[in-house]
Amino acid sequence: MKLTEHIEHRAGRTLFSFELLPPLKGENFDAISQTIDPLIEFNPALIDVTYHREEIVYKERPDGLLEKRTVRKRPGTVGISAAIKFKYNIDVVPHIICGGFTREETENALIDLYFLGIHNILLIRGDNPAGEKTFRPEPGGHRFALELVEQAVHMNHGIYLEEDIVNANPTNFCIGVAGYPEKHAEAPNIATDIAHLKQKVDAGADYIVTQMFFDNAAFFRFEKSCREAGIQVPIIPGIKPLSTRTQLTTLPKTFSIDLPEALAAEAEKCTNQQQIRALGVEWAIAQSRELITAGVPVLHFYTMGKSDNIQQIAQAVF
Repeated sequence: MKLTEHIEHRAGRTLFSFELLPPLKGENFDAISQTIDPLIEFNPALIDVTYHREEIVYKERPDGLLEKRTVRKRPGTVGISAAIKFKYNIDVVPHIICGGFTREETENALIDLYFLGIHNILLIRGDNPAGEKTFRPEPGGHRFALELVEQAVHMNHGIYLEEDIVNANPTNFCIGVAGYPEKHAEAPNIATDIAHLKQKVDAGADYIVTQMFFDNAAFFRFEKSCREAGIQVPIIPGIKPLSTRTQLTTLPKTFSIDLPEALAAEAEKCTNQQQIRALGVEWAIAQSRELITAGVPVLHFYTMGKSDNIQQIAQAVF
């Protein structure tokens, strides 16, 4: 079932979904099951599977010089998505990114998903190459998520890269894109960022999932601005509970977000990681309850590979 159909049939209740990381290369599906199994009792409508672009590593050679290598540490998004779908009978949302893909490779990945009966996708540009300050597309690839949306929409209309295909079958993807309540790190301002988001919606995106935020006021302002800009598709808030002390500095730097003063002040009082993790759960429960009261269609949680804290939150609000 498409995400939009889940929303249409939710009968007024807020749905539960979460995102997980593919396991590191060399691990097996047990790592995925350990994240999913504790959350099954809350009847997740969908499970997102992230995609991670290649990384640059340096290996020392016998002569003492460093050799530059390109590796993918978390491959397998398409296969993992299929395994989840067929093991748990839950709809999945694999991520497709610009970075590291040509247009043809993107088309082939979408064809694989279509054959597997996976009809929900989240299309994002993805991160800059490691160590680089600007995004560099793959030769023959996409520079912007908008271009990914346009390619998927074309396939939904039976239009493929090879123009001489006759009677091509259209795909049937429900297309999601990312939104940033505190603006994308590279956007000059929130108005410009929302204008770019509207371009993706006008091109055919069916729903929006937001970047993590810790202040619901930021989400409500973002949602209001989107509606005023003419964006009418569902907007799904993304929640990430604070879980370590280092995240007080790494989350704002990595994701260009603010941590509320009250949350940061309480975190500074914590004397160990257990207290930080408990504070993160408590804060996310309060966020979730307010968002549910406001009538959001889905609450989407970022697990980062760990689900014990998400389980505690879900027990309190679902």
